[in-house]
Amino acid sequence: MSRSLIEVANTAVDLTSSPIDPAWIIEGDPIAQSKILSTSADRLASTIVWQCSEGKFDWYYDCDETILILEGSIVLESETLRPARYGPGDTIFFKYGAHAKWYVDDHVRKIAFCRKTQPVMLGFLVRVISRVRRNLAPVRSRRHGSLMGS
Repeated sequence: MSRSLIEVANTAVDLTSSPIDPAWIIEGDPIAQSKILSTSADRLASTIVWQCSEGKFDWYYDCDETILILEGSIVLESETLRPARYGPGDTIFFKYGAHAKWYVDDHVRKIAFCRKTQPVMLGFLVRVISRVRRNLAPVRSRRHGSLMGS
């Protein structure tokens, strides 16, 4: 598979079954589907489109996840978040280790930006190495001007 530096995807894609852990389901029979749109070279970050039918369920986050709701609505609740409704255009960030109760009235479709969390010291080491490499690498020539060719 080619790893282009720029990848393009559309959220109007065919999704595949992505069942919610049955132990997490509180009420109803929510049917979840998803598709990975992109994955970083180090496999630590991905962009996913996900949708779910009506139901109530717990969700436990094993990565940092930012979501943007595209369609439908949800009510979220957690130990630190009073029940609140979110819909199209709303963006929510869940930190690694978070737990939330999801209440899907009819359906919801979201795009999720997921990033696996690295240990703090490993992340620091990666940033240091990256900075050293940038400082030692020759400066690449860059084309100046706007994208419109001016």
